[in-house]
Amino acid sequence: MSAVRRAARCALPRLVLTGAVVWAATACGGAAGAGSAGTTAAEPGGTGWEEPAAYTYTLTSSQGERALIGTFRVTVRDGEVVAAVGLDASGRRVVRQSPAAVPTLGDLLAELDRARRADAATAEADYAADGHPTRIALDREENAVDDEALYVVSAFRPARPQPQPQT
Repeated sequence: MSAVRRAARCALPRLVLTGAVVWAATACGGAAGAGSAGTTAAEPGGTGWEEPAAYTYTLTSSQGERALIGTFRVTVRDGEVVAAVGLDASGRRVVRQSPAAVPTLGDLLAELDRARRADAATAEADYAADGHPTRIALDREENAVDDEALYVVSAFRPARPQPQPQT
């Protein structure tokens, strides 16, 4: 009898392929659909919240096989992520390997809107009293494996306006 040895397989190609498929599906989210429960600030009946130009927040991203998994402290200025710190091992890995993958709250709301337009099985959000999202749950296909995404937003702080020098 001969022994059979399995070669160790690197998960990176699968992760990259999964990320590319999710990105492509998200980028093509122009299809019209009924969407799921919940509203966004941009929809009638939404919260009316406008993303500030500058803020910080903590993001915990989980579920599914995606590159963006972990907990992050995010700083946004002029609508762009200017700093992201991984607060756990997964978050540090994402910041080191793909810092551009860390989203603004506007990016997360846009992903929610695309999922709704594509008639995702689940595209739900919870909002704080001021209207910013606190939880976004996505599941593009009910019976698909590992296509879910859960984003939990905490410690949201708009930046204080800087005093203007008097002339």
